Amino acid sequence: MNGVTAGPITVVIIDDHQMVLDGLKAMLQPYQDKVRIVGESSDPAAALQLATEQRPDAVLLDVRLRGVSGLDLCGEILRAQPDCKVVFLTVYDDEQYLYQALRVGAAGFLLKRITGGELVDYLGRICAGEVLIDPSLAGRVALTAARLRSGEFWPGAHLGLTQRESEVLSLLVAGLSNRAIAMKLVVSEETVKTHSRGIYRKLGVSDRAGAVAVALREGVFH
Repeated sequence: MNGVTAGPITVVIIDDHQMVLDGLKAMLQPYQDKVRIVGESSDPAAALQLATEQRPDAVLLDVRLRGVSGLDLCGEILRAQPDCKVVFLTVYDDEQYLYQALRVGAAGFLLKRITGGELVDYLGRICAGEVLIDPSLAGRVALTAARLRSGEFWPGAHLGLTQRESEVLSLLVAGLSNRAIAMKLVVSEETVKTHSRGIYRKLGVSDRAGAVAVALREGVFH
């Protein structure tokens, strides 16, 4: 079925919530003849070693993990195991996460509302060579692509920034503190910091000054 092995598709599952891991195991248990879980980890720091040791056909992981980016981990797994199919299974239905996932080499982007039978079917198709996106995102992705093509989108979208990240970046460029940004957007300072980290990662910088420099160099805000 997977074009790689004659037996069941072997899968490693990675999520920083044990409840999710247990749920996935229970959901896939009736399909052991098609999908076999060969490893699991709730510790993102140990995930790369696990995937390297087990050499599974596919790895299921979330976009956000405790202390690390699932997107970064995807790249590390694929550098160590180029033939592995990395599939994001997440609650984040943000198309910008989808685009970032595809850029780092993911073979699938699925939402956690999926059923066991659907997941097994998608894994089979992915391991056979398809790149799959959750059907509920398909329409939004098509609309986003059309709006990008016509130039009707927010500043920084072409760099992978979400609309809220674009808003935060514009306020960083304006010189506002995290507290001032939080007050202006009516969110917590921790939320501002989370958005800032996402901005830094997507722009390939490590701090506020670097993000501002890229924004100005790229002419994000006119």
